[in-house]
Amino acid sequence: MAKKNLLLGMALPREARERLRKSGIFVQTAVTLEHQNLGQRYVVRGVESGGGVLDFGHYVTFAAEDGSPLPHLCPVQSLAVNGPHAVVIAPVLLRGEMLRAGNAYELLVTCHSPNTTDNGKRPRLASRLVFRGQHGFLARSGAVNGAGRNGSELPQFWTRAGEPQEVPEKLRPLIEALKAGVCCTGCSHSHYVQPPGSDHRLPGAIRQDGNDSSGQSAAYHAGPTP
Repeated sequence: MAKKNLLLGMALPREARERLRKSGIFVQTAVTLEHQNLGQRYVVRGVESGGGVLDFGHYVTFAAEDGSPLPHLCPVQSLAVNGPHAVVIAPVLLRGEMLRAGNAYELLVTCHSPNTTDNGKRPRLASRLVFRGQHGFLARSGAVNGAGRNGSELPQFWTRAGEPQEVPEKLRPLIEALKAGVCCTGCSHSHYVQPPGSDHRLPGAIRQDGNDSSGQSAAYHAGPTP
C-alpha cells in the first residue's frame, strides 16, 4: 500500500463513498501534522468519527503506539449522528479504520508520527502499516443499539494464501471498539478514546447504557444522552 494511501486511509470505490455519504456516515480518516508553539514539538491530530446503519458501517478511532486508549483533546458535540465524536492529539497515533458491509469486514491499522529532522525544517508525517485485514467475516453480525451482537468476538481474516490471519493481542481492544463502532446505529459517542483522567484500560465499545461490549460496567460516555 502506497504511503499516500496510508495517510488517507482505505481507498474506497466511488460507489462505496457515495453510499456512505447518502446514509449520513461521515468519517474523517486523514491525520495531520500540527506544531505546538508552547511545547515546541510536532504532534499528530486525528478525529474519531463514524457509525453505522443496519446494513453497513464505517468507523475510525485512535490509540497509543502500544494499542492502549488515548485521552481526547475534546469531544465533538454535533446535531448529526454517525459523524465526528472526539479530537485526539499525540506525538504518535495508531489509527484504526474499519468498514462493514453486512457480515463482511475490512480493517486497516496504521501508525503515524513526525519524521525526525536535523535542519530545523518542518518534518514530514511518517506512516507505516501495522495490520491489514481483508475480506473478514463474522457470522450473525449486525447493528444492535450501539454494540456488536457478538460482544468481543472479532471477524476472521485470511491471508492471500487462505490461511487464518491472527490479530495481534495488543490490537484486540482497539479492533473490538472498531467493530462496535461500525455496528453502532445513529452513533453519537466515542467507542475508544476517553476523557482526560479516565481509566484508559477500559476495552472495547462504551455504550450509552454504561456497559462495554462484554457487558461489564463502564463509566465513560462522551456523547449526549438522548
